[in-house]
Amino acid sequence: MTTHPIVTAITERLNERSRDRRTAYLERVRRQASEGPRRELGCGNLAHGFAAAEHADKAMMRAGQTPNLGIVTAYNDMLSAHQPYATYPDRIRRVARLNGATAQVAGGTPAMCDGVTQGRGGMELSLFSRDVIALSTAIALSHDLFDGALYLGICDKIVPGLLIGALSFGHLPAVFVPSGPMPSGLTNAEKSRVRQRYAAGEASRDELLDAEAKSYHSPGTCTFYGTANSNQMLMEIMGLQLPGSSFVHPGTALRDALTDRAVETAVALARDPGARRVGELVDARTVVNGVVGLHATGGSTNHLLHLVAIAAAAGFELTLEDIAKLSDAVPLLARVYPNGSADINDFHAAGGMAFVIGELLDAGLVHGDAATIAGGTLADYPVQPYLADGALHYAPATRRSEDPSLLRPVAGPFQATGGVKMLTGNLGSAAIKLSAVGEDRWIIEAPALVLDDPHELKARFAAGDLDRDVVVVVRFQGPQANGMPELHSLTPILGVLQDRGHRVALVTDGRMSGASGKVPAAIHLSPEAVSGGPIARLLNGDVIRIDGVAGRLDVLVDAAEFAARPTAVRTAGATYGLGRELFELFRRNVGPADRGASIFGA
Repeated sequence: MTTHPIVTAITERLNERSRDRRTAYLERVRRQASEGPRRELGCGNLAHGFAAAEHADKAMMRAGQTPNLGIVTAYNDMLSAHQPYATYPDRIRRVARLNGATAQVAGGTPAMCDGVTQGRGGMELSLFSRDVIALSTAIALSHDLFDGALYLGICDKIVPGLLIGALSFGHLPAVFVPSGPMPSGLTNAEKSRVRQRYAAGEASRDELLDAEAKSYHSPGTCTFYGTANSNQMLMEIMGLQLPGSSFVHPGTALRDALTDRAVETAVALARDPGARRVGELVDARTVVNGVVGLHATGGSTNHLLHLVAIAAAAGFELTLEDIAKLSDAVPLLARVYPNGSADINDFHAAGGMAFVIGELLDAGLVHGDAATIAGGTLADYPVQPYLADGALHYAPATRRSEDPSLLRPVAGPFQATGGVKMLTGNLGSAAIKLSAVGEDRWIIEAPALVLDDPHELKARFAAGDLDRDVVVVVRFQGPQANGMPELHSLTPILGVLQDRGHRVALVTDGRMSGASGKVPAAIHLSPEAVSGGPIARLLNGDVIRIDGVAGRLDVLVDAAEFAARPTAVRTAGATYGLGRELFELFRRNVGPADRGASIFGA
């Protein structure tokens, strides 16, 4: 199939714009690859490295003739999605040994949960944790004992951080190993309904907690299509984890078999001197495929930050304009909560990633020739894994959706353009997730209520100040101000107002959760308020127009008057407590949201 002309044009533009940067990156990768692990340079170094290994592994490592894999793990047992990783290292070591290789836990990375920190001070560390994870990954692998690496992570900032770290070791093969989603519990729609009833004072705290506990009830990722499950979509469509491995439940025989195959794949890549290392595998086609997958599935808006930062780590300058132009070409194929009522398990049962990738391949919307860890190309990925006689097999995926209410073909999509839209105007640049918003809400024009503290919204709501059409502006929430926290906790209140028939929207230089939807939200506004962005000159009552159709975000104020206004100064909010004081260095050095909100100079 011929590649779609817009996909081709964006890929060519990305390559051309990034030529010097990508060339320098590849030269560094190839130089590191030619040097190889430096195990032979110091007997003391090597002896330290295998001192605690089991006898058989120690003998292989001492001989130095077999691959040694580094395991970088984000395990903790506070996150439901990461709890299954407790047993993975022993399993990985055993499978590696059976394949004539060794494996060691090279190091751990932090893994925090936005669902736990939502609306609290710790949320201000969430986005920064991505770059801390990248740094932790580099420290883990800096021992220079490894011929390849397996990355154990699944949730919000963890996978992007691991991949950024992996790309700094681009000379090593990299295999990402998911753990899968939890089984379905209380429906996401019912959970949302109880949250809104609680926000309106119609449900008790016990009722709310009961609903939340029934939703988040076992090991595995949360079942909505937020950032964690969007991560898995990305790693699969970017060819960095095995086909069909994203959404298989933890603790099942099939999940174990896929984990074993991931280890076997890592061993084979480490053993093959001609195999493409991760720095070469992640090329412009891979990056574009990731963006296309995000649009086609209506994935998390957090990836507008992460994809830019990941691309930069591989030597590419991906822009929001690239992402916007791809959105115009890519139809929305999935309706998974918050974009619909189904959850990720329903999506998987309806055909899941195999169906989506197959449709995008047939339409020329992804690069089918992009390399993958499985040894072939993305064209090989429309397959379904299954077990027979205790062994893992793959079958060609069905070419039909098992549930057209949540998964549709390119020929009959839910909407003709992607789930995420970029906005520009006299307030700067922002993003909006249209796939989660009713078409009657794609254009909102209403007076502004300007808040410098998101917690003030609840008090305004309780006082009855919001029973009207309103665009709530929450500023001083950008990366330089306070780490760009998610503002998902505002969604229930705004949802109540919308359900009362009001025209409601949010404008912020902060983030919304990957699970946020229903209410139109212009997010990631850049420049941010603390750096003097136009949002800092907004006043209560200014009429703001969000136009998701035309891709515009404007304040309808005389240009000369608006330019002459003084810039507000941040007065609300603390930068200490819960570890926030340790991240002043990050706040001073972080880049803007439209460059990935990274401390690494994206």
